Amino acid sequence: MPDPTTKPPSPRPRRRRRLCGLCLGTALLALLVSALVHAVAPPRRHAPAPAPARFSVIIDGGSTGTRAHVFAVGPDGRPDLARSAVMRVSPGLSSFAADPARVGESLRPLIEFAREKIGTAGGATAEAEVRLMATAGLRLLEDRAREAILASCRDVLRAAGFRFEDAWAKVIPGSDEGIYAWVAANYALGRLGGDPNKTVGIIELGGASAQLTFVSDEVLPPELSNNFIFGETTYTLYTNSFLNFGQNAAQDSLHEVLRSRGSSKNSTLVDPCAPRGYSHNEEVMVRTSGASRSTLENQYVDSGNGNFTECRSTSLLLLQKGKEKCKYQQCQLGSTFVPELRGYFLATENFYFTSKFFGLKKSSSLSDFALAGEQFCNQDLSTLREKYPNRSDEDFSRYCFSSAYIVALLHDSLGVPLDDKRIEYSNQVGDIQVEWALGAFITLMQNTSSKPSHTAVTSTHSNRPLFAVVGIFLLCGVFFVSKWRKPKTKIIYDLEKGRYIITRIS
Repeated sequence: MPDPTTKPPSPRPRRRRRLCGLCLGTALLALLVSALVHAVAPPRRHAPAPAPARFSVIIDGGSTGTRAHVFAVGPDGRPDLARSAVMRVSPGLSSFAADPARVGESLRPLIEFAREKIGTAGGATAEAEVRLMATAGLRLLEDRAREAILASCRDVLRAAGFRFEDAWAKVIPGSDEGIYAWVAANYALGRLGGDPNKTVGIIELGGASAQLTFVSDEVLPPELSNNFIFGETTYTLYTNSFLNFGQNAAQDSLHEVLRSRGSSKNSTLVDPCAPRGYSHNEEVMVRTSGASRSTLENQYVDSGNGNFTECRSTSLLLLQKGKEKCKYQQCQLGSTFVPELRGYFLATENFYFTSKFFGLKKSSSLSDFALAGEQFCNQDLSTLREKYPNRSDEDFSRYCFSSAYIVALLHDSLGVPLDDKRIEYSNQVGDIQVEWALGAFITLMQNTSSKPSHTAVTSTHSNRPLFAVVGIFLLCGVFFVSKWRKPKTKIIYDLEKGRYIITRIS
């Protein structure tokens, strides 16, 4: 028999347990249903208020001239190229190496131009950024001369009334210049952000340097490879800048080669890259090491004999110079590795100017360049003057050289077949001018644009219905539990039944 003095543990009321379970189960069900609805139905996003157009000025400090590009960002956050404008002044920044204090003055017309364009379009100059990006012309200078020129530019830009920081006036690497040009070309074609295999490569022939940038699936040396991210797409780019391989620098190098072939002072040099009858007095200026002034070392007469084949072979010698220092399995240009050129390419700047001079189509082959160049170079100067009355003798020498140099560069060095038409020679796509400054502007837009602040707010707001439903059910559960009164009971031992029983006290 159980001991009447021993009190068994009191059982929890079943009704309370059922009610609590009902409340908690209902709340859990509401949580699951709300989560499902939230996952299926995307949250409503409130479109941000249209922003006014913003402006940015990029000053391209090239080797032969300086350009101010005015770019606008439309209310949709995309470049508004209809409002873009450009102005060019000569000479280039590097020409002020002997007198850096004067270089800032050369920027003033560009600054006034940018200020006027922004004001006319309803923009605020104080809110517009201005950046100076110098290229190969300054890369060729000594450090002291280069820094003196940049310091003078910074003084002027700092007082121009634009948003400006000293770090925004600099010499950019040639690889950046190539990538920016690649961005501009593929943006103009509508291929930026899409399939990497559908992009086009770009080849620039500037005055002091040449750039080559394209998507490659080959294993690239780290120093020649760049992973460029646009949106959610990563592009593995081969990019390289070939200093001194620009058209003007290469022609100067050719003259040095001619002089090194045993010419004496005050002599006459026979130039295969100039038409017959061409004669031009040249002065060789040599800069003393560590000095800013140059001294006259030699004078000579550049006399043309119009030999396209010899001009092409001499150009190839220039392009292969330094090949003995190649540290790769194969070097196509000097001591530099270049992977196979696959896909389509856009050839700009002096490639385009040369093709335009000869009246070639945008999709001409290198055979067309070779034929046009050979016919042109073999003519005497008097015939060319009659045929091109608005051109100078220097133009005739330049285009004879460039036609041969282009064939030597693209076919003899980089292996592009003579009948290949995968290269388009043009400075624009549709109505868009393909310039590296545009690519720099697009890249800066992507890098500096902050994440929209309304995204996080929208996410929080979209969860409010879920929190409200769950909160209501939980509060109801707490309310009913708190209101539930535990009935008063007592435990007695029933002698007849031989067990404990619980009875409620009314």
